[in-house]
Amino acid sequence: MANATDHLWMHFTRMASYSTREVPTIVRGQGAYVWDAQGRRYLDGLAGLFVVNAGHGRTELAEAAAKQAGELAYFPLWSYAHPKAVELAEKIATLTPGDLNRVFFTTGGSEAVETAWKLARAYFKRVGKPSKHKVVSRYIAYHGTSMGALSITGLPGIKTDFEPLVPGGIKVPNTNFYRAPEHGDDPVAFGRWAAEEIGRAIEREGPDTVAAVFLEPVQNSGGCFPPPPGYFERVRQICDVYDVLLVSDEVICSWGRLGEYFGALRYGYQPDIITTAKGITSGYAPLGAMIASDRLMEPFLTETGMFAHGVTFGGHPVSCAVALANLEVFAREDLVGHVRANEAAFRATLEKLHDLPIVGDIRGDGYFYGIELVKDKATRETFDGAESERLLRGFLSGALFDAGLYCRADDRGDPVIQLAPPLIAGEQQFNEIEQILRTVLTDAWSRL
Repeated sequence: MANATDHLWMHFTRMASYSTREVPTIVRGQGAYVWDAQGRRYLDGLAGLFVVNAGHGRTELAEAAAKQAGELAYFPLWSYAHPKAVELAEKIATLTPGDLNRVFFTTGGSEAVETAWKLARAYFKRVGKPSKHKVVSRYIAYHGTSMGALSITGLPGIKTDFEPLVPGGIKVPNTNFYRAPEHGDDPVAFGRWAAEEIGRAIEREGPDTVAAVFLEPVQNSGGCFPPPPGYFERVRQICDVYDVLLVSDEVICSWGRLGEYFGALRYGYQPDIITTAKGITSGYAPLGAMIASDRLMEPFLTETGMFAHGVTFGGHPVSCAVALANLEVFAREDLVGHVRANEAAFRATLEKLHDLPIVGDIRGDGYFYGIELVKDKATRETFDGAESERLLRGFLSGALFDAGLYCRADDRGDPVIQLAPPLIAGEQQFNEIEQILRTVLTDAWSRL
């Protein structure tokens, strides 16, 4: 649409890049595909933004929204309840690991992360440890854009415009084993080292000042870093030793993305808090949540106790109704089981790309993968900033889209292509992804 840049301010977008070309405008979706205003079809290799887990065009989700809007379009959760929020909270509590039974609804992921940090601070004040307020998180990790969540985020490039940020954000190494040559071929030793770095950071800051550790099950930014064996087991032990809360940031990694309802279940660890959003409604309405353990709510159950936090549209009746209908689709079609049954095939199809000279590493789990691009496979030499600019923004992003694949070409760490298709995807979509990537990456290498 020619007027898309006249008034619409797009998110994380270089607006000047559309001064001489039209903004791609997506008008329809069905299954694993979307169509633009010119009628061209694209495979949605990113599920929108790691969101449309049940796939596009689910009329039953739209109908659930319409039905709820006709009955009760809105009412706040500020000292009141409505049936869909109650029902959804109860449903979520049956799916979470351990005693994570307390569900605080938000409208998205950044709000969920913000809520978790505020709860950690408020909780420790109420149990007599008021100096515990800092947060440990990993380099390059993305946790959101609101000021608190941005302070937890480990991406300098998206923070500098908004500094000074909320004090108390502490950064530790991530779990990119591909870029950890000092550990050779021993992922267990690497995982132990990465976990111990969290303990060392807590010691440096002073355990009496650290409230929480925020970790994604698979780190998104940088290109899908899975946890090494034993990593989360050791992190849990460290958090217990220092009385620090373990927050599993699952805004992406929940709702089947890794073949379980929650990533913590995939890797067998028990968090104190889970933050979630995106796939909880498959994107058919905005919703997020902070899910806390029973013990974290206990100090707020006194006669005058209150968690002084809330958002107007958190737990919106229409969004909750959509989430419940979405989870019915998950159960009826066993979408989580579908991911488990097909993740090996997805990995094997992507790994065919290892024969390309530009492909250095392919990593991830479930339906969540990153492909790291390199200048030299033998030395793992990466591209410098100018080269990444030309490769990703100057060619790959547009070429992949033009070839019919919507995915993410990202250089917030080393250059990667990220893939997270809807959970309904299967062999046909895997093969399409591989074929398009092969063609476009071969072309990219020839241009280099």
